Amino acid sequence: MIECRNLTKVYGADVRALDGVSFTLPEGSFTAVTGRSGSGKTTLMNLLAALDRPTGGEVLIGGQSLSGRSEEQLSRWRSASVGVVFQFFQLLPTLTVIENALLPMEFSRAVPAKNRLNRARSLLEQFGIADQAEKLPHTLSGGQQQRAAIVRALANDPPLLIADEPTGNLDSANTDAVLSLFAGLREAGKTVVMITHESDFARYATHRLHLRDGRLEAQHA
Repeated sequence: MIECRNLTKVYGADVRALDGVSFTLPEGSFTAVTGRSGSGKTTLMNLLAALDRPTGGEVLIGGQSLSGRSEEQLSRWRSASVGVVFQFFQLLPTLTVIENALLPMEFSRAVPAKNRLNRARSLLEQFGIADQAEKLPHTLSGGQQQRAAIVRALANDPPLLIADEPTGNLDSANTDAVLSLFAGLREAGKTVVMITHESDFARYATHRLHLRDGRLEAQHA
């Protein structure tokens, strides 16, 4: 599902955020990417989600290289192929929860218009926040906002879900709940990559990558 070949990312003249990182992750895996702050975790996430381009090397998703594509092509690929969950939720504050869930479908048009509302409601029900559908994000708890962010990431039914420190602002109960949700998505066939500084969370994952100073220090399956 995911293959990185000698992946390198350099910022400015000499800030090497990633330095020759190579690995392969199978379809249907749940991978925890661990490492200290500054190890290259978020840079790797941005490259896997095609939010940034590598300085060297390449990323292949489903056997297809992301190199050489235009911004428009990458945007279409992201809409159909990857959902991203951010640490700080990044829900649009002036839209209701269900409107946030509908937004990706309206942008990509991957889901027929007549099916979008039912899909959004079904996802909110699946993640236990159907009763929050008409509320604005700021009225929800942190755990509910993170669930809403996961729903939005899954709106177009992408095969790949990438989460950047998704539990960083949650208490222990909500952290366990979100990690269990990711494990459930993996069991349902999604490929999940989670960026985290908490090495203990790797127990939920099937695979683990550990970065140190921009290099892949360890890989476990």
